[in-house]
Amino acid sequence: MNKFSKRILNLLFVSILVISTVTACGSSNNASKDNSSNESNVSANDNKDKSYTDISATIRGNNAPTQEQIDEVNNTLNDTYLGDIFDEVIPNDYSAYPLKEKVTLDVWMPANVNIPDMNNHAVQKQVEKLTGIKVNFITPPIGQEADAFTLMISSGELPDIIIDPGRYPGGFEAGVNDGAYIDLTDLMEKNAPNYTAWRNSDETRRKTTITDDGKLLGFYGIAPYSEWTWFGMLIKQEALDKTGMEVPNTIDEWHAFLTKAKEVGYSEPLNYGSNYGQIFTGIINGAYGVWDWTFLDENGKVGWGPAQPKAKEYLALMQQWNKEGLLNRDWATADFNQRMASAISDKTAVMMDSPDTMWSYWKEQNNMDFVGALNPVLNAGDKSATTYKNFKRTGNSAAITTQSKNVEAAMAWLDFAYTKKGWEIYNYGEFGTVHLIDENGKPYYPSDSYMYKDPEGQPVAVTIDKYRRHVWANIRDEHNSNPLIVSEGSYSGDIREYWTENMDTSVAIPPITFTKEEASREAELGNQLSTLRGEYFAKIIKGELSVDAYDKFLKEAKSMGMDEFLSIHQAALDRYNSR
Repeated sequence: MNKFSKRILNLLFVSILVISTVTACGSSNNASKDNSSNESNVSANDNKDKSYTDISATIRGNNAPTQEQIDEVNNTLNDTYLGDIFDEVIPNDYSAYPLKEKVTLDVWMPANVNIPDMNNHAVQKQVEKLTGIKVNFITPPIGQEADAFTLMISSGELPDIIIDPGRYPGGFEAGVNDGAYIDLTDLMEKNAPNYTAWRNSDETRRKTTITDDGKLLGFYGIAPYSEWTWFGMLIKQEALDKTGMEVPNTIDEWHAFLTKAKEVGYSEPLNYGSNYGQIFTGIINGAYGVWDWTFLDENGKVGWGPAQPKAKEYLALMQQWNKEGLLNRDWATADFNQRMASAISDKTAVMMDSPDTMWSYWKEQNNMDFVGALNPVLNAGDKSATTYKNFKRTGNSAAITTQSKNVEAAMAWLDFAYTKKGWEIYNYGEFGTVHLIDENGKPYYPSDSYMYKDPEGQPVAVTIDKYRRHVWANIRDEHNSNPLIVSEGSYSGDIREYWTENMDTSVAIPPITFTKEEASREAELGNQLSTLRGEYFAKIIKGELSVDAYDKFLKEAKSMGMDEFLSIHQAALDRYNSR
């Protein structure tokens, strides 16, 4: 019995518990059982030596392409009109496409609320046309992804490809070690030349896409650059106007601003946290060095934020602000919709969120201007800091399972996302209706693009997924292709760039990985510590416990295994640094 079979047995009990709650795992999208035509391997075709006519002169800067020109761009692998706009050149080995054999791949992926049927997605249809690889997407119902994934694994019947394979118990690498996913280390260079070239073209990309043991588990979303910080303090412009105050910087300035904001009518001026992972945001607490979770200290060692010396000062501050009514009353329980409803009301002056999100909710839908503030500092002259840092790994990841009927075809399909043509299609969608090409060979959305003027009247918050892929295993060109950033008049990108260039990210920990043994223990300790922190901190801030209760919290955290938890993270960081 191999490890994967043992894992199936271990999960059977879990599946019995959830099977009664998941009855509609996308029956219409279930895996195609007809893989009889998938036995043949990928073979090089005529594209290996094929050269295309240079059409850059007719496509670049053309605002009204003819149907013939649109067809040439959308229906062929001709990429001569695309420029090299990044430091590293995007590869364009198309020798595998289109496949000569008839192939259908089954791909499991979590559902996207904006895409009712992935099998009819415009991008997917275009990729299928160019690669010759048909894909059958299996998508569980919204909200039942975790249970559906558990059922799939426990059934022992796996599709060819799994998107978001880190859902496997113990993580992505555990899935490989257990025999559910294929170790692609020895296959990658031959069967995924574009992914191989792109990940190796930059040292950060190379380090974040390989395990400590040098394994290549699958395909990761990797960016041409470190994406800008996406989360922070956002202030309504009208709140600055009504208070007559400048954008605050120090904790004292923030207290004065929030107090004044309350006086001029904002009854709950700071929308603080929520129950979807932002109770402790690393924004205000960061001023005290009390980061939400792990961070790098001044010696480059892993620390645990809640155990830092100034934790009681931070908790005392938040308890005071909560008592003074400066926070939203439902900060510990509000979900996303509740937070957005509060954001556009007269209650809120400041949001902790993404400027992309607030551009949609504040500016586009309610014509409310806003500005970004750096994370608060304790003393004037201190450097603002954040643990949010992008290490050029972004988007999503994909694994090929050990039950794939055609591994080479599965790799070829995934590899297309790392070609220059794949970069254009996945990031910018269809040429003509969604994007055009500027004079430098860079795709862009014209003002009458489907992205901004959807024929069905959908807002950009929906078209961002409808006409392109926002979160995928591909080369994600966030800064240029996120319509919420690049739409006319948007200053979301300006705020994110400002944050990135003016906040210290030396406390950020890179994407480390744990061994199978570590992963199990780390998850156990992490869950216990997270629960302990959440309960104590929330009660202290609400005034249900005194600030001195922190001492008991720290004692319990240490007895719970805090030092062991840190040693696991330190070992993983040491291995990452040695990659």
